[in-house]
Amino acid sequence: MKEQRLAAVWFRVSTEEQQTSNQIPEVERFCDHHDLRIVRRFVLNDSAWQNGTGGAEYVAALKEVLDSAWRGEYSVVVVWALDRITRLGIEALLRIIRQLRENGAVLMSVQESWMNGSPETQDLMASVAGWMAQRESARKSEQVKIGMARARAEGKVVGGRKKGAKDLKPRRRRVAA
Repeated sequence: MKEQRLAAVWFRVSTEEQQTSNQIPEVERFCDHHDLRIVRRFVLNDSAWQNGTGGAEYVAALKEVLDSAWRGEYSVVVVWALDRITRLGIEALLRIIRQLRENGAVLMSVQESWMNGSPETQDLMASVAGWMAQRESARKSEQVKIGMARARAEGKVVGGRKKGAKDLKPRRRRVAA
């Protein structure tokens, strides 16, 4: 009988409306199906983007994932989807994949089954997926800019509050020391 591989699982959400518990059943079924024994869970409620670097909890957890892989605690890191481990684009994703490999672990994804193949396939497909995600983001950004320009041309207020609008809650003001 084949020995189970040890795995860490990574769950991340970035808003209060999202729940990591939504990811857990599929990830656990995936691990069972692939004969992976979960030995470590990383559960975060933090942004993987935040000013292009990730939130403090995210950065610390990612470092711990890499460090504990280096210590040999597991050989697989499973994510529900790639955007749960990074939102920083293809370079960041490929860097995480490479760092995990260097530390003796591989990244697997429940939603992106092509991530679960050979390292060569991972690199190629991650590059294509990253390029597609970047293009989609640029396309959405252009659509928003076009919509805002149209609204301005129609005399509508774009962004911010309407003139004379009152704050819904009091503003915090800093007192000079």
